Amino acid sequence: MALSPPAGEYHANYREDMTIFPSRNSRRALWVGILVLACTPLVCGRYELGLLINIGIMGIAALGLNILVGFTGQISIGHAAFFGFGAFMSAWLHDATHLPVAICIPLAGLGTALVGLVFGTPAARLKGLYLAIATLAAQFILEDFFARAQWFTGGTSGRITEPFALFGWIADREEKFFYVVLAYVILMFVAASNLLRTRDGRALVAVRDHYLSAEVMGINLAYYRTLSFGIASFYAGIAGALYAHYLLFVSVEAFNILFSIQFLGMVIIGGLGSVSGSLMGAAFMVLLPEVVQSAAAALAGGAIDRALRLGASISFLREMAIGAAIILFLIFEPDGLARRWRLIKAYWKLYPYSH
Repeated sequence: MALSPPAGEYHANYREDMTIFPSRNSRRALWVGILVLACTPLVCGRYELGLLINIGIMGIAALGLNILVGFTGQISIGHAAFFGFGAFMSAWLHDATHLPVAICIPLAGLGTALVGLVFGTPAARLKGLYLAIATLAAQFILEDFFARAQWFTGGTSGRITEPFALFGWIADREEKFFYVVLAYVILMFVAASNLLRTRDGRALVAVRDHYLSAEVMGINLAYYRTLSFGIASFYAGIAGALYAHYLLFVSVEAFNILFSIQFLGMVIIGGLGSVSGSLMGAAFMVLLPEVVQSAAAALAGGAIDRALRLGASISFLREMAIGAAIILFLIFEPDGLARRWRLIKAYWKLYPYSH
């Protein structure tokens, strides 16, 4: 009697369990999603494309922070400073060496990684609140450097940057720069997913889960804690460089402590220790202020506005919503949007027999 083929899809060995795509359908869904995104500039306007570009750039930076915070268990309150360093370094490299912007962006990532390794050195011996204070010091040190280094940042006047160009193709509009960001998002997220499948990636997670057990197993805690800062800074530098060549201008005031808190909010809302959650958190944090701003504009001058006598201050709901969202996620969904997405997929996968 012939045996029937096995029903469903399952993992038969460790290699299959570590694969990026758990099933054929997930692989197909990814390719369909990329194809849909590639067609987006054909149907969307500059405003919508600008939002998508910001989501992609912030998603890359948030992924770097998630590797540090979510996967290694470290903490950083100075991520925006490294983001800004990458922005200024790419602009400075282009002006000083006249290298193409396409080359300056990865070089800015490498330069920012070296700076991250320097400031990440205390991570070899510090943890918890003490490490948070050390990274806070890095934020203020770099902010002061930005304000004083006229040759590097342009000082308080800022620095004008050039658009991305490759073989005569100039991405000087949202319709073109969108493809640059999309390419970098795919590259950086695939690289992070593959990193976590390697021995070094598993060592980073071991440091997070139980550093004493990891040390007993022969994992060099100082090395991997410092390495995680370098990787996070590299991602921040790449994102910052893209940000600079998208806006075509970078200013010192943009990369402050509040920006660092927003990056932490992206990681918390998206889901600690989730690659895809980093992009979800970035999308949430980019779109939430726009939604709140639209709601505030609709309420302005209405009955609620007149009853509460808010007047022009109703626009501050935009900033308040970010803090409220972080608090609500910590209370009701501490594992972030990534866990909620997994639950939704599991529900429909077994529907109508899901429990």
